[in-house]
Amino acid sequence: MAKAWLIHNPAAGRFPSGPFLARAVDVLERAGWGIDIVACHPREDLAERATQAVAAGCEAVFVAGGDGSVGRVAGALAGTPTALGVLPSGTANVWAQEFGLPRLGWTSWFALEEAAARLARGRVRLVDVGLCNGQPFLMWAGVGLDAQIVNAIEPRERWEKILATVTYALQAVWEARNWSGIRVRVQANEQSWEDRYLVAVATNICSYAGGLLELSPEARVDDGLLDFWLIGGSSLSAAVVRVAQVLTGRHTDAEGVVHFQAGEAVFELMGDTPMHLDGEPGTIHPPAHLQVRKRVLRVLVPHETRPFLFSDQESPA
Repeated sequence: MAKAWLIHNPAAGRFPSGPFLARAVDVLERAGWGIDIVACHPREDLAERATQAVAAGCEAVFVAGGDGSVGRVAGALAGTPTALGVLPSGTANVWAQEFGLPRLGWTSWFALEEAAARLARGRVRLVDVGLCNGQPFLMWAGVGLDAQIVNAIEPRERWEKILATVTYALQAVWEARNWSGIRVRVQANEQSWEDRYLVAVATNICSYAGGLLELSPEARVDDGLLDFWLIGGSSLSAAVVRVAQVLTGRHTDAEGVVHFQAGEAVFELMGDTPMHLDGEPGTIHPPAHLQVRKRVLRVLVPHETRPFLFSDQESPA
């Protein structure tokens, strides 16, 4: 029987997921997994718990939580033989969206057990993990207006997540009222760019902004590259235009938008700056050195995973 821990963040999501986990665990156990459930209340404990699971000889760590929980566990599992499995019970769960896993919600009470079933009969693939000044991230690391918003609204109480999209949109308008952009000098691929930007971000996946936008259609999770986006603008009206461009797919060649792929880049900033890693708030002490570790994380994915997520369709872990 394969051994695994299920690390549960009971504070994640719009409503408590604990009552739904038993059915998901039952699905995994019937598929041959021996599951130990580990509740992890303090957010700082997630990576430590994942490290303990590796030391205990677990073949997988399943995470029942949101993208922040997934990102912290992923960083701890990178470079180990233990695979990551995601049971999406958070607010957005963009990583799960990318891989077609159903999310727990008001109209999807059986999502966790369905996700468990898909992972139980899935396969293991290797994916990249990013680093920002040594801190790991699975999906994104960025500065700018979005980081300002994340730092303004997080952490949130559960009741505040009920209308998460509306809250984010209202906060975006509020933060953008007097926004004048963030001055960044970026160096990568023996080139440099310097301007005032709405957003300067490194991403490892296609989606952004809680999964509302497909920012980076060329991103692949295993190609050893990060997709960098430097989106020019210094006002609320510019932010509205940029969102419209992304929604219609016209941002990829829009004037004032820089996109490149690289294994590493340096962001030079004017001082300590709000940032986010996988949608979690924080502060970066410049310069910000962003780089990628290629195919260091084993991830359980469904067999029906969308083919364009990987650069190499024939290389399982």
